[in-house]
Amino acid sequence: MADFFSGWWSIAIIVVVLLSIAACGLLLWSQSKVKVQLGSDGKPLPAETTGHVWDGDLMEQNNPLPRWWMWLFYMTIVFAVGYLIVYPGLGSVQGSFGWSQVGAYEKEVKEGEEQYGPIFNKFLNMEIAAVAKDPQAREIGQRLFLNTCAQCHGSDAQGGKGYPNLADNDWLYGGDPQTIKTSILEGRHGQMPPMAAAVGTDDDVRNVANYVLSLSNSAHDPIKASLGKSKFAACAACHGADGKGTQAMGAPNLTDKIWLYGGGIDNVMETINKGRNNQMPSHKALLGDAKVHLLAAYVWGLSNDAANVTEAEAGAIKQIANSAASVEASK
Repeated sequence: MADFFSGWWSIAIIVVVLLSIAACGLLLWSQSKVKVQLGSDGKPLPAETTGHVWDGDLMEQNNPLPRWWMWLFYMTIVFAVGYLIVYPGLGSVQGSFGWSQVGAYEKEVKEGEEQYGPIFNKFLNMEIAAVAKDPQAREIGQRLFLNTCAQCHGSDAQGGKGYPNLADNDWLYGGDPQTIKTSILEGRHGQMPPMAAAVGTDDDVRNVANYVLSLSNSAHDPIKASLGKSKFAACAACHGADGKGTQAMGAPNLTDKIWLYGGGIDNVMETINKGRNNQMPSHKALLGDAKVHLLAAYVWGLSNDAANVTEAEAGAIKQIANSAASVEASK
């Protein structure tokens, strides 16, 4: 790809642009030589036709272009030349103003950092739990969440099929403030390989699925569950012998009734047969440490506000949640 955008590519663009402008000018010049022919009486003679005739007598005539239209066209050519002198448009030529999209973006980012950087840095020096109690920090965090996370986890942070609920106390990798921040900064890749071959036959898969459901006292077949208990050993390496999962690996707890892809025998069998592959992207480059710190505080507060904030602060969080719901409803 780097070879494609070489110096030759810049030269090709310059040649095409200049030839296009020159061709437009030449076309106008050639048409400007066409004059309206006048008869001996001083009246315009009938124009030649192009030979195109419709509906019997509707002819396309070869009339000269109106002078005002031609001068407008000449003005567009002059404007194009002036634009290419001032702004980039001729391959790698930067233009006399030195303007570029990258430069404009970097300028806006710098202005934003100068304006909002002190606010972000103030909260960066605070503990995440303390940031979560600050009304201003929660409001900023809520907006960061809506812009960055709501597309997957929902504006109420309750997720959906394949996207974790961030408003409860069930965490695949741990719900302490620093772990949440690490998840946002570095991202997570949750992968469960297809386990059908390791478990055995189709009947074995169904038996293991029933045993998994029995761990959370979900609807299951007790006889098949008892048959699947020994086959669950293939899953214990990640989920543990007791099925309570391993947060260090992101392996879910199978003893509760919280299902990322839905409970029930069919969903559990599908997971065993096909495996699962989830990817949460890293937001370190996009947001930076200070914004992630605020975002982590907001996410942590969603499942810890009841035990850690005052009644007034809880009301503020409820107001923020209602605002988020209104934004989602307006989409």
